[in-house]
Amino acid sequence: MTAGTFAILATAVLALHLAVVAFVVVGLVLIVVGNRLGWAWANRPAWRWAHLATMVFVAAEAWLGIVCPLTTLEQWLAGRGGGTAGAEVVHPAGFVATWIERLLYYDLPAWVFVAGYTLFALAIAAAWIRYPPVRGSGPPTAAARTAVRLPGAAPPSARPPGAAPTSARPPPDRADAARLDRVVD
Repeated sequence: MTAGTFAILATAVLALHLAVVAFVVVGLVLIVVGNRLGWAWANRPAWRWAHLATMVFVAAEAWLGIVCPLTTLEQWLAGRGGGTAGAEVVHPAGFVATWIERLLYYDLPAWVFVAGYTLFALAIAAAWIRYPPVRGSGPPTAAARTAVRLPGAAPPSARPPGAAPTSARPPPDRADAARLDRVVD
């Protein structure tokens, strides 16, 4: 492969790394906002497990002092692409990669990352407890979107299958019961 190909691959890995960070950060916001707005997909188990697993992986890396595999790969590719390999990678691919790198990498003590990742993982765990994943929380069916419910009627999920919807009329009082007795007699 040519140096230019390695540089492009390094930038692609950097973009993937940014996408993973966005998935974790924006994902938590979408889970909270989605639950407040009633977005069913926000509680799909596959989405929630992937989100939680990603953050647990990142926090575990920080606790164990392991460099992220995406960072390692990106630095290796950038080094092969003509950049400087090591802690200070200069992206030969240019401007966009430089700005993505500035968004992702900070020169701070390791304990800051351990604390930040741990707190964020705890925030995701709190969201998991507050808004647990729900099986079958897909988008509403066409029938559910177009169903008309009478005021005071129980939601469809509260009725036994095949049961007719309840009336919107209030329950009968004693006067209604007396009138019914006269009609029946």
